[in-house]
Amino acid sequence: MIFETVKIKVKTPGASDFEPFLKCYIPDTSKEMPHYHKRPAVIICPGGGYEFRSFREDEPVALKYLANGIAAFVLEYSTGSDLYSSSSARFPQQLCEACEAIKTVRDNAVKWDIDPHRVFIGGFSAGGHLASSAVTMYGSKDVIENLGGDAEDYRPDGGILCYPVISDNCDTHVGSFKALLGEKYCDPEARRYVSTETHIDKNTPPCFIWSTSDDNAVPIINSLVFAEALTANKVRYQLQIYHSGQHGLALCDRITSSVPSLKIDDYAEWINDSIKWIYKNF
Repeated sequence: MIFETVKIKVKTPGASDFEPFLKCYIPDTSKEMPHYHKRPAVIICPGGGYEFRSFREDEPVALKYLANGIAAFVLEYSTGSDLYSSSSARFPQQLCEACEAIKTVRDNAVKWDIDPHRVFIGGFSAGGHLASSAVTMYGSKDVIENLGGDAEDYRPDGGILCYPVISDNCDTHVGSFKALLGEKYCDPEARRYVSTETHIDKNTPPCFIWSTSDDNAVPIINSLVFAEALTANKVRYQLQIYHSGQHGLALCDRITSSVPSLKIDDYAEWINDSIKWIYKNF
């Protein structure tokens, strides 16, 4: 494995002093494994309500993808940890960081032996909101005006959304939207704008989505309204809903889950299913 960090240089009117970066987990190449070249890549956005970044949804997830021949990148993105403070990062800073991360991976495709047409972005909870923002808003004025270039530079080839925060138009995780928007949270139009299902169209990349039916922090309706909008626009997706399990299951094992229960091991197949989804559909 090759490991390095790469700075993501993005500054918007919603930026803080934090310098975002990518942690890059790159498989080694070998002449003994000629089919191991031109790998897919997954950019991972950990959750944390846009107030912090959970390590449980960080390196452990990256290493799972790496072990299956996929180059993995963890985006250490800006957060709004101090609510309503001018020193905290606000929308669209995080969206622009995610889109710049996608472009950075593509720009380094030759160096890292990556297939530039198989660059995915995934995320957990609020990180799932960030990933879904990149999936649906990569061509928005917020991205193009701040980053320049062409929308296709920032378009991911697919999204992997894990118990994602999606919408303010349904029962949701209010804290994520408050941390993302700051004082603009009081504006219903601002909340609607960052509800990512409202930006889905026929050009939205395919998605893999999973959650649990009784998630106690981010209700399942978030995944359902996103899937419904994908259906309406004839965008391919795979949706997996497990019958129970509290929020933040990560890899659904005793190492990464906040729930010390063997029952959640049944859900650990989600990551293998997401890997199969990548290899079979792209």
